[in-house]
Amino acid sequence: MIIFSKEEGFIKPKEIKFHENHDPNIKLPSIAVGVFSRHLFHDIILKFNCREVGYLSCASFERGVYIINYKNSLFTLFLAGAGGSHIAADIEELNASGVSKFIIFGNCGVLDSKISDCEIIIPNKAFRDEGTSYHYIEASDSILLNPKYKDEFIDILNKYDFSYHEGATWTTDAFYRETRDKIDYFKKNGAITVEMEGSVIGAVCKYKNLDYFTFYHAGDNLDSETWEERSLSGLVKLDKKQEFALLAFELAIVLNKLK
Repeated sequence: MIIFSKEEGFIKPKEIKFHENHDPNIKLPSIAVGVFSRHLFHDIILKFNCREVGYLSCASFERGVYIINYKNSLFTLFLAGAGGSHIAADIEELNASGVSKFIIFGNCGVLDSKISDCEIIIPNKAFRDEGTSYHYIEASDSILLNPKYKDEFIDILNKYDFSYHEGATWTTDAFYRETRDKIDYFKKNGAITVEMEGSVIGAVCKYKNLDYFTFYHAGDNLDSETWEERSLSGLVKLDKKQEFALLAFELAIVLNKLK
């Protein structure tokens, strides 16, 4: 049983944390790009003008928060936490540090084998098969996603000649319990992807009145007799995944101009 409450949480989100060599008075750029793949995240840090300014942490690990200079514009860059509770905490803590717009992207499983490996997917609705979102907005089977910036992102995809799919996603927090009957159920209800954060990103940002855009690139295929891993592993087709980071940065440029 999950009890929804409209009250503010008893524990208030704190800002990001700082090591001794960090400036605790740093103000983060208001637009943040979140990357789920640690391999892609570290590749970005190596290849772009990035400066570590703090970190997000939980009991078992830390994730650096950077300021990236992309085409003379400054954005916050963070390694997004996998799963609903982690990404919710990331949004809360980065917002407490000055971020008000989020672009978050990463891998997803596909429920339609016609979606090729590494193709772009824009989710427009998420089925809420997880727990965290129910603490932010009242119970419902689904939540609409990406109420803003879809047209701007599609313009970028067209500019750089990327094809894409649009449809519903199934957000779950138990990836070893993606059973055949569940896959069939969500497919019949229009889901074309499965992942672990979409409905939570939508719910947290709706509750906190934050702007966001989230998109996926196709990874493993669940629409087959047996599971097909495809490019799920972070190092597989990394050169292709690097292009998706540029799409996120290009959208950040557009959002910066819309201020």
